[in-house]
Amino acid sequence: MTTKTLKRNIFQRIFGIPATKPPADADCCNYTDGKLVIDLNKVPELSEPYGAVHLKGDNLPGRLLVILDGTGNFRAFENKCEHADRKLDPVPGTETIQCSSMGQTTYNYDRNVLSGSAENPVKNFNVSKENVTLIMEL
Repeated sequence: MTTKTLKRNIFQRIFGIPATKPPADADCCNYTDGKLVIDLNKVPELSEPYGAVHLKGDNLPGRLLVILDGTGNFRAFENKCEHADRKLDPVPGTETIQCSSMGQTTYNYDRNVLSGSAENPVKNFNVSKENVTLIMEL
């Protein structure tokens, strides 16, 4: 099986610069008592299939990658490759996420390694949607 890779230049790979950006509205989410709540009205990046944002902040327990997959389901992963500790990006048109490093470790949405140097699955989080709100227990 051939794994589709994101087109990234050599410098983006060497320095692990991800394609996925933070949300334009930094006030789109709230994290308290182990629960992250995202207001989808403030995150247009998650309105189209394969849209994604990466979240980080002093109040979050770590970096997160949130994706709207091709079937309309929201997915959330710890935004950290298990091999290189680099950020992850969704690969548009596939059900995979990929490390932004040279090794390009690729995981499927079930967390499993499809290719690359990582040996362990990536961590994910359950996501529920209530109206225009995403809720995740971290």
